[in-house]
Amino acid sequence: MDAPLLLALTRAWLRDRGDLPVEAVWASGRALGLRWAGRKSAEGWVLLLQPKPELWLLGADHPVWKRLQAEAPKDSGKLWGPWLQGARLRAVEGDPRERWVGLVFQRRAITGRLETLRLAFQAIPGRPGIRVDGLDMQVPRLGLGVPFPAAAPEPMEDPPPITRWRERWGDRLEAALAGEEADVLEGEGDLLSRHRSWSEGRAEALILGPAKASAERRRQAETARMDRLAQALARDRAKHAEHLPLKEQARRLSSELYRLKGTTREAVLLDGSRLTLPESTTAEDAAQAWFVAAKKAERGLVRISELESELVRERAAWAKRVEAEGESLAPEPPSARQPKGKNTSKNKGTKRMQAGEGKRKDGKGVAFRSVMVDGFEVLIGKGDAENDQLTFKVADNLDVWLHVASVPGSHVVIRNPDKLSDLPRHVIERAAELAAYHSKARDGGKVEVHLARIADISKPRGFAPGKVILKKWVGLRVYPKP
Repeated sequence: MDAPLLLALTRAWLRDRGDLPVEAVWASGRALGLRWAGRKSAEGWVLLLQPKPELWLLGADHPVWKRLQAEAPKDSGKLWGPWLQGARLRAVEGDPRERWVGLVFQRRAITGRLETLRLAFQAIPGRPGIRVDGLDMQVPRLGLGVPFPAAAPEPMEDPPPITRWRERWGDRLEAALAGEEADVLEGEGDLLSRHRSWSEGRAEALILGPAKASAERRRQAETARMDRLAQALARDRAKHAEHLPLKEQARRLSSELYRLKGTTREAVLLDGSRLTLPESTTAEDAAQAWFVAAKKAERGLVRISELESELVRERAAWAKRVEAEGESLAPEPPSARQPKGKNTSKNKGTKRMQAGEGKRKDGKGVAFRSVMVDGFEVLIGKGDAENDQLTFKVADNLDVWLHVASVPGSHVVIRNPDKLSDLPRHVIERAAELAAYHSKARDGGKVEVHLARIADISKPRGFAPGKVILKKWVGLRVYPKP
């Protein structure tokens, strides 16, 4: 979004609807939503950071608004609400040469004092960010872009967008920058009506379109997976069914073993029928082998029936989730395969400890221990194979990974379910101390610990268990502490 357009849209809102207070607020890793009060059709601003920094005006019932709001942590409204709910937009700061705008809000405190704060939005691709100035305490960032200076930038020369606006508007440039010229956006009606229509088109192109395409790819992949599973079960059922007649053969042969004991190749029964025996196998061994094969086939058919029933339930659950995703009720549809165990509801929506991912290779206990550090879960691997499980099967891409430099030890992962861009410093330091303690450097002094995102870790084929390659990392020095 060009800087002149960003400034014009915010000023148009300030002029026409600046008296409307903020009714609700939510914040996710890629957007901040402000819902305005006092209108029959609820609408709000979306300060989008990813995939492109833009300012949208959407209805609160729009699918993209619901989708982005669903991505926000449940407590984001409680964290941001005390500072922005009830606040009214009083001024807009910015420079038409820079993609940066400062929104000055005022609200009446409980004490009756008038409080002023500035919500700054930096809409620079690759460096988008949101910050709040004028508070006595730090508002949680919740991963909202990269940090940037509190002061407005000082541009050196006119960039192409403002040059184009000067050429187009001429003497009416100031009016256009003030949001008084509706033609800065295509469409019909006033500038705010055009802003909402433009925002809905951009939301469709940047959020809904890719989401629908991704959902269709997932639907096709999941449907293909379940079809392959159904075909495999059908093949196994046919294979087991072929062995069921062996039970009757074994019964008939065993009933006459008193006279056929030691017979090979072929057994002639009293009724004149002949049974071909496996090569180099006696009659008694053949009867035993046939009984075992038939019993195995019976158990296999029972298990296949269970798997077929589970597959039917999976198909129904998947269809229901696809329908829910079509209504944009959630940011991402969960997998159709549900985790099992006592902690299913507690771990819903996460990858940790599901199915066999949390188990050790030898099946004895879990692959890692869990420690809580100021609300953040820290997982510590128990061995080389378990380290690989923790890093590549349990952890998510935005989780933080730690390991002592150049010394064997446990992989340590700090869970980051809210996708924060920066974790609290004291949490990282405590996790580094645990990584140092669960290593060969436990009895040494201060050691260096490498810190990286899971997305920056790889393991080439043939590498020994527990050995990885870091694409990007930073180091910090700590003392080992249990």
